[in-house]
Amino acid sequence: MDLLRFATAGSVDDGKSTLIGRLLLDSKAIFEDQLAAVEATSASKGYDYTDLALLTDGLRSEREQGITIDVAYRYFATPSRKFIIADTPGHVQYTRNMVTGASTADLGLVLVDARHGLTEQSRRHAVLLSLLRVPHLVLAVNKMDLVDYSEERFDEIKREFSAFATKLTIPDLTIIPISALKGDNVVTRSTTMPWYDGSSLLHHLENVHVASDRDLRDARFPVQYVVRPKSDEHHDYRGYAGQVAGGVFKPGDDVVVLPSGMPATIAGIDLFDREVAEAFPPMSVTIRLNEDVDVSRGDLIARPNNQPAVTQDVDAMVAWMSTTPLRPRQKLLVKHTTRTVKALVKDLDYRLDVNTLHRDLETGELGVNEIGRVRLRTQQPLLLDPYSRNRTTGAFILIDEATGVTVGAGMVND
Repeated sequence: MDLLRFATAGSVDDGKSTLIGRLLLDSKAIFEDQLAAVEATSASKGYDYTDLALLTDGLRSEREQGITIDVAYRYFATPSRKFIIADTPGHVQYTRNMVTGASTADLGLVLVDARHGLTEQSRRHAVLLSLLRVPHLVLAVNKMDLVDYSEERFDEIKREFSAFATKLTIPDLTIIPISALKGDNVVTRSTTMPWYDGSSLLHHLENVHVASDRDLRDARFPVQYVVRPKSDEHHDYRGYAGQVAGGVFKPGDDVVVLPSGMPATIAGIDLFDREVAEAFPPMSVTIRLNEDVDVSRGDLIARPNNQPAVTQDVDAMVAWMSTTPLRPRQKLLVKHTTRTVKALVKDLDYRLDVNTLHRDLETGELGVNEIGRVRLRTQQPLLLDPYSRNRTTGAFILIDEATGVTVGAGMVND
């Protein structure tokens, strides 16, 4: 059964947590005692309805304020697909949390309130999902029950968002009218909107095609660990464990180990309990080579005629997550796939206004939750692909050397 990761986004009070609660409830993914606890909490607050947002907003401060602060991950499954939901915050001061939740998503689900239409924050999140190259986007026009299920209001929002989306990189856009509170068009098609002839939200999530979104052109295997059991049963075993980041690997393939450039041939590919005929993203496997070459953590196995760039100069868009600003000449650690190296911030080209897409060329720093184009110089070479081509080998995180805290996320430019 395949897996779909999707991230919710949108303004505060657009109903993201309620929608996820509705998906969990109507797909029978919560237990009776969980539902009973939510019903009791809703009653104690004086609500005349069951607040499904309480199923996802787990922090006390979230429940008190009625907002999402941290990224809440929820898991559920239907007979056709498994799902991981990242319920990301809508508030502007938690943009960094939203970036974290969306960075691994196959699909972005942006909610807008049918009464208010597109807000600055819903535009911001659409820009961020585009920047993060999330390949599928669903705009869910929520709270249709509060505008009397108006087709005219839905069409107005649809036209406005479609025009805005032409400025972004959104390969696949779907727009669905829903009511998370009432359940209209969430799991089943609603009879209250006969003018809408598309699928329900869950049906779309079950059927959206994500297999082709993986990079199957460029064979990339970052080595995470060298496996040497040295047991009587596996006395001479030497394998290289990691997760396939791109392409397809098969026994007999000619490969090259980077950055050394040593050629080799794949002898076999192992899962934990058996040998397999091929490996592709996102499989975690152990690759054995015929040749006895020097391979260690941080190296990357690729094809001889299709290699990533080996460079110490990194040009990237960076989402800054620290309250201490990012400035030129700053020293940081860069963690890219399984390799961690020291780096110097050479230049800050511009700060991107994620509301207008305006580039501020005069900026001298990036503040918390801001995004900008940055040039880095690393102490050792990295093995990079453009983020637009491979979201694994084109991404990295920035770490404060003194504290070990993650302070930024980067996406390598073309």
